[in-house]
Amino acid sequence: MKMTFRWYGENSDSVKLSQIKQIPGMSGLMGFLDYKAAGEIWTEQEIKSYIDGVHAAGLACEVIESVNVHEDIKMGLPTRDLYIENYILTIRSLAKYGVKVIVYNFMPVFDWLRTDLARVIPEDGSNSLYFDEKDLGDMDPMEIVRNTIENSNGFSLPGWEPERLGELEKTLKQYEGMTPDMLRENYKYFLDAVIPVCEEVSVRMACHPDDPAWPIFGLPRIAHSKEQFDLICGLHDSPANALCLCTGSLGSNPDNNIPEIVRHFGEKNRIAAMHIRNIKFLDGVHHFREASHLSKEGDLDMFAIMKAVYDTCPDTYIRPDHGRMIWDEVGRPGYGLYDRALGAAYLNGLWEAIEKTSK
Repeated sequence: MKMTFRWYGENSDSVKLSQIKQIPGMSGLMGFLDYKAAGEIWTEQEIKSYIDGVHAAGLACEVIESVNVHEDIKMGLPTRDLYIENYILTIRSLAKYGVKVIVYNFMPVFDWLRTDLARVIPEDGSNSLYFDEKDLGDMDPMEIVRNTIENSNGFSLPGWEPERLGELEKTLKQYEGMTPDMLRENYKYFLDAVIPVCEEVSVRMACHPDDPAWPIFGLPRIAHSKEQFDLICGLHDSPANALCLCTGSLGSNPDNNIPEIVRHFGEKNRIAAMHIRNIKFLDGVHHFREASHLSKEGDLDMFAIMKAVYDTCPDTYIRPDHGRMIWDEVGRPGYGLYDRALGAAYLNGLWEAIEKTSK
C-alpha cells in the first residue's frame, strides 16, 4: 500500500508540500493540474515543472487525477477524435515523467454533487460535505452550479470549473435521449483508443465511481455498482483498464457492500488506486454527510475495507479522501490538511495492525 495525498499545486492549494511531507507514512501525491480544461493537452513542460517540484519536496508523484474526459467524447460527437488524440498525447507525456496511474471519470456533466459544502456536525462543531436529495427541490442545475461555486471558499473544485460549466444548459440539452447503453458505447470507443497506448507506456487508467452513486438530473450514469464496473472492465479487457474505487462515492448507496467490491476487483487485478473515506447515513433516502475516517463515526467499516485491500491488492495507491473542516481551518471544501492527515494516520494504523496480525 502506498499512502498518498491529493494536492492541487502551489498556486491553488491551502496545503503546502512541506506539510504533506510531515504526515507519517506519506509516500507521495495524487497530483492534479486544476487549471487544465477538459480536452486540453497537458504539456511536457507543465508536467515536468509540477513533478520536479513534488520530487524536490521528497515526495513521489506516480498518480495523476482528473485528466478530464471531454464531453464530446462522452456524447460521441464527431469532434471526439481530436480530443481523444489530445488525451493520448497527455498519457504519453505523463508516462515520460514517471506517472503510472491516471484517475478519471466518465460521468456526464457533473463530476460530483453535494447540496451543502460545509454542513455543521452538531456533535463536535466541525463541518463536512453533505447531500440531501430533498434539498434539490425545484432547483435547476444552473442554480446548483452557482451555489456550489459561491460556497467553495474561493477555490476551484474539480468538476465544477466555471468555464467548463459555462455552456451547461446547451450540454444538458445534448444529453437528452442518451441511454446508459449509448454512453457505454461511447466509453468503449474511448477505451479502445487509449488503452493500447497505456499498455505501451505502462500506465493504468483508473475509473472513478459516480458520486453520489445514482443518476442525477436525468443524466445517464454507468459507474456506481459492482455490476456496472464489471461491464466497464469488459469494455476493453486489459489490466490497463482499471478502477479507482472510492469508498465514499460507492458507499453513498447502502446497497453497495464496499469490502466485497474491493475483494471482487482486487482479486481480478483491476484496482489501480483507491480513495478511502467514511460517510454517515441520515434519515431518509439519498441523505448523508461525510464523516471522519474512524469507523464508528460513520457507516462504513474501515477495518474491513483495509483488510480487503491488504488481502487482494496490497500494492495499490490509496489516499485519505474528503476530510472535515476542523480546528478552524479554512480551505477547499473536503481538502483541508488536518482531518485528511488524521485520516492517513488512522488508515496507516489499521494497516500496521492488519499486517502484524496477518503474519
